[in-house]
Amino acid sequence: MKKLVIFDLDGTLLDTIADLAVATNHALEQLGYPTHETEVIRTYVGNGINKLLERALPANERTEENVMRMRTHFIPYYDAHNADLSAPYPGIVSLLETLQEKGLQLAVASNKYQEATAKLVEQYFPTISFIEVLGQRDGIAVKPDPIIVFDILKKTDVSKKEVLYVGDSGVDMQTALNAGVDAVAVTWGFRPRAELESFSPKGLIDKAEELLEFV
Repeated sequence: MKKLVIFDLDGTLLDTIADLAVATNHALEQLGYPTHETEVIRTYVGNGINKLLERALPANERTEENVMRMRTHFIPYYDAHNADLSAPYPGIVSLLETLQEKGLQLAVASNKYQEATAKLVEQYFPTISFIEVLGQRDGIAVKPDPIIVFDILKKTDVSKKEVLYVGDSGVDMQTALNAGVDAVAVTWGFRPRAELESFSPKGLIDKAEELLEFV
């Protein structure tokens, strides 16, 4: 019996790729670099904003200095426009409300920076009382490091066996493995099904309501 469900954000709860792509291309344009199609940028996400920006840069321009220059353009733009095109995936709001009604504790664990993570969760899921909403925080390792899961567990009285982690990427599946908790992979996100299957998660679901079978 699960008591806590931890969700990834981008690609799991919210379809954010269009806004991420526009903001990334905005930063590239400001620095005179070539831009990318949204479907290309989809392959760059999952490891935090810095890694996204590094991957978006031309191969010979991927320096820490250039990533920081990209951030100075990306962050303000994304902060202002991160809800322009984003939306919850079909069935997600209903799923969260059902889980909440069943008495499960809910949390978010994202590699998106903390401010944007908190803003988007509050905006799109105002009826859900998450016990914790964590994004990427300065000085704390990003997923697949399991620290984010352990920080959420500190806010609860549940054991690892009572936790279900839900995500759309290999990064998420590895995070769950590293944390020692069960994982369910969703197929509607940013990463291919084969990548998810390679981690042998507890479940692989195509629709939000199918998650109810695992709690």
